[in-house]
Amino acid sequence: MEKQGRLVVEKVGGRSTVTRSFSKYPLKFLVPRKVGSSKADAVWVYTLTYGGGIVTGDSISCEFTIGDDCTTVITTQASTKVYKSLGAKCSEQVMEARVGSNALLAVIPDPVTCFSTARYSQKQIFRVVSDSSLVLVDWITSGRHESGEKWDFDLYKSANHIFIGDEPLFLDMVHLESGSASSIAERMQDYQVIAMVVLLGPKIKYIQDLVQENVKRMMSEQLHIPSTASGRQKNSNSDYRFTKPSFIASSSVFGPKGIGVVVRIAATTTESVYEFLQHQLAGMEPLLGVSPYH
Repeated sequence: MEKQGRLVVEKVGGRSTVTRSFSKYPLKFLVPRKVGSSKADAVWVYTLTYGGGIVTGDSISCEFTIGDDCTTVITTQASTKVYKSLGAKCSEQVMEARVGSNALLAVIPDPVTCFSTARYSQKQIFRVVSDSSLVLVDWITSGRHESGEKWDFDLYKSANHIFIGDEPLFLDMVHLESGSASSIAERMQDYQVIAMVVLLGPKIKYIQDLVQENVKRMMSEQLHIPSTASGRQKNSNSDYRFTKPSFIASSSVFGPKGIGVVVRIAATTTESVYEFLQHQLAGMEPLLGVSPYH
């Protein structure tokens, strides 16, 4: 696939610096001179598409190289809109990133929003070394609520693959497709957002520990079944009704010696996921210059 974008970050004069940047229609990179605190050594890259979204037949491919000891943030200015599909054609986006030794890459976009009948596939491949660090947020909303669209698209596929050398470390795929037996909306019930957060590597070990603790605490509070004064749970025919939580999260470790953590989220509102990401990733501010999703 022909590349629409390439960007290289390397250390120049002791600072993380974009040494090569190329993009062509429909893709554009914005690299502001400074984001947040001047103490932080981080390059921020905003990826944009002309027209503010992805249209039928778009096939976008880009490549990032993050050099040793560098810190880079890849983000967006707004949600990625995938417009209505014409026929059975699928829009696709592929990103490949190499993360060097003692380097940190944070991929923290706004969510993907697929319009009615949209067909979209994305693949993100990360090649890391043993002491690289990576933060990846990958999420999708149910669509344009103001237009009455909820999980109204035809196809959404998102693959995230992380390799150390040639060895697969983390392989994940989300596949939502409208079927004859049931619609995506029926299967998703009342949940309007699904998200995944991957935290990998030594630079963010403290964030990994914090997030795991917070998810455990949040879920034990939210899923707590009331008990009687004696400490026994109420029996099932009591008047207690289990209400579906508006926000569900789970976390688990992966990789040798548990070097990675993955958090999966389902929520009834986009705002609650933004809030979760703001709180859980706030500790990255010293590394990135500003807090993610600020």
